Amino acid sequence: MTYPLEREVSAARCALQRWSGTTVAQRLALIRRLREQIVRQREVLWQAVCDDIKRSPQEVLASELLPIASALKFLERHARRILAPRKISLWDRPLWLWGCHDVVHRRPWGVVGIIGTWNYPLFLNLVPIAQALTAGNTVIWKPSEQAPRCAQVLGRLFQEAGVEDGVLHILPATREAGPQLAEANIDYLLFTGSETVGRQLASRLGERLIPSTLELSGCDTMWVMPDADIPMAVRAAWFGMTFNRGQTCIAVRRILVQQSIAEAFYTELKNWLDHVPQSNPVQLQTPTQKEQFDRLLCDALKHGARPLPAVEKEVAEGCRPTFLWNVPADAAVMRETCFAPLAAIAVFDTIEQALAWTRQCSFALAASIFTQDLALAQQLAAELPAGYVTINDVLVPTAHPATPFGGRGASGWGVTQGPEGLLSLTVPQVVSIRRGRFRPHYEGAVQPDLTSTHQILEGLLRCSYSRHWRDRWGGLRQMLRGLFSR
Repeated sequence: MTYPLEREVSAARCALQRWSGTTVAQRLALIRRLREQIVRQREVLWQAVCDDIKRSPQEVLASELLPIASALKFLERHARRILAPRKISLWDRPLWLWGCHDVVHRRPWGVVGIIGTWNYPLFLNLVPIAQALTAGNTVIWKPSEQAPRCAQVLGRLFQEAGVEDGVLHILPATREAGPQLAEANIDYLLFTGSETVGRQLASRLGERLIPSTLELSGCDTMWVMPDADIPMAVRAAWFGMTFNRGQTCIAVRRILVQQSIAEAFYTELKNWLDHVPQSNPVQLQTPTQKEQFDRLLCDALKHGARPLPAVEKEVAEGCRPTFLWNVPADAAVMRETCFAPLAAIAVFDTIEQALAWTRQCSFALAASIFTQDLALAQQLAAELPAGYVTINDVLVPTAHPATPFGGRGASGWGVTQGPEGLLSLTVPQVVSIRRGRFRPHYEGAVQPDLTSTHQILEGLLRCSYSRHWRDRWGGLRQMLRGLFSR
């Protein structure tokens, strides 16, 4: 069978044996040099992001370079322990496996394909690549066509850090390269992008039984409880909706405010919007985002929602950051994803009612809760369908290098970051060594003796797992009778 990208995959497979045969410490030397290059070339990196998606140096430093450096430092500190072989305790060994000594090893998947995204073109690409390489995989990376300059700079960064030939191959930053990589003869695929594309990839990968991590869209909820710090919650809502011009998968999309504080929240929000200087229209990266914004806004207004600030006239290019007040549960914005600065605000009476609104949405990426009652917040978090829940903050904690990040439902599966993200780029292999010559199961196969075999097995069951010592002692005697009768 012929696959796309045969030359690139073949080169990656040739390098795989050499790279996976190195120690974790040797791989981490590359990660350390990469971290040093990130710091040294910070100006080149933020300029590349500015060229591609028009972000300021301050935003790039805060949301990309600092989290990248933290993630790489985490690998340097902990990867050896996380990936180390794990010996199974003899206390956990069943009696019927006497003589067995078991070790769980973490082996690389092999050739890992990574289809990158553009909204955080450094962090959301470099960290998965670094984790895959640390785990011993070779990588074929398809950068986003929206961030070609960042792809060039990151490629040069890896070269200067000393990545070996064939260990990392960078495909052209074109739309066509993504489907080609998904159809290539790879062993694992990691994709960050839209739910629509994620569903197509999942279907095709499932047919070929290729495992994957899919980090897809979100429609995240922010809860404002009666005892919340309302000024802080309002600032968080603005930040969560507008950061990176709303082009964030875990941006605040739905704000659920408890009825008793709804008026106070509305007044605080309106005062904030009257004074915030950044409420001018913003440019989005693609035309489809603008179309999506306009459609959801129009639908919410038809359902009786009130825009904040008021819509005085239609914005021809880009869009104005907008909150929608008192949005009914059946409005599209309450259940569909959006990649623009638009957030729906709904007022709820009971937690059960708000949970029902939350569960009508198939996306389950992240959520936030604003309250002083931490016990209530943690109880609520346990009921929320979300991969990440932050209490009294939004967005920023999800970049913690030691925590996993991923969603459920239409937001995809699998995780990146943290120990779990690193382990997901490996497959467990158990190596079991049995010492001694005691193999009663062989004898039973060669010379069947149903009576003695029954005594041995039943005695083992009673001896190992009975509740009372008398039954266990009786089981031991029964097992010994069976053994001696042979």
